[in-house]
Amino acid sequence: MKIIDHRLENVRQHNSPNCSGRDMNEISLLVIHNISLPPGQFGGSYIDEFFCNKLDYSQHDFFAELKELKVSSHLLIKRDGEIIQYVPFNEQAWHAGESEFEGQDKCNEFSIGIELEGTDHEEFTNAQYQTLISTTQELLKTYPKMSKKRIVGHSDIAPGRKTDPGPYFDWVQFRSELER
Repeated sequence: MKIIDHRLENVRQHNSPNCSGRDMNEISLLVIHNISLPPGQFGGSYIDEFFCNKLDYSQHDFFAELKELKVSSHLLIKRDGEIIQYVPFNEQAWHAGESEFEGQDKCNEFSIGIELEGTDHEEFTNAQYQTLISTTQELLKTYPKMSKKRIVGHSDIAPGRKTDPGPYFDWVQFRSELER
């Protein structure tokens, strides 16, 4: 796995318009999220469509809640470990919303966001962990201001507002395998 021109090599690219420029010297945080659309359902193209502003809101009652949102992530890791990239790492993906880390707000300005296809209510797959670990290792090599101490969940930077990646994300497994 390699990052070339701020994109992961050999992964599917779906360019999201929900991004903006940023100062490259600021990439110093990795935020882990979870998402499923509709909630609790996996597979299909709804996440791609949502991040690219192409979601047909009439397809599911839940989608009405998303109608006004413009969000994205740098990456999505699907249940089978496949990666989709929506925003190059040198741009801000709109993933964190109102957020704060170590006294610095607007985390989108200095973070990379990775969504895991999942929910707060069930375990993630081994394939997802393996992909997340190898991706994180490459990000740490490529963006030196990011460190293992600066990897957090969305709930850590938006407490009370967000709960992901949730209690089923195994931080101990992730961090121990990241060390290998």
